[in-house]
Amino acid sequence: MSIIEPKIDVLLNETDNDRFLLCALASKRAHDINDMMRGQRDRAIQLQTAVEIARAADTKPLSMAFNEIARGEVSYDPESIDVKNH
Repeated sequence: MSIIEPKIDVLLNETDNDRFLLCALASKRAHDINDMMRGQRDRAIQLQTAVEIARAADTKPLSMAFNEIARGEVSYDPESIDVKNH
């Protein structure tokens, strides 16, 4: 599996070229997205058609997280990272 969009260079630029930070940031955001989707699923079933639900479920949480990182919508506080133990 490879990342086609967004480009890996764009993602790494958002995390100061730290691939481990990128993985941690994407993983945490994908986890949050997954929790939100799970919590909204019951309500969405009542409000939307099956086609709309299937279309929304087609995008994986990790893909959503990578797209948000590339757009600059997800960030981190560099002061909160322990560089020595990172």
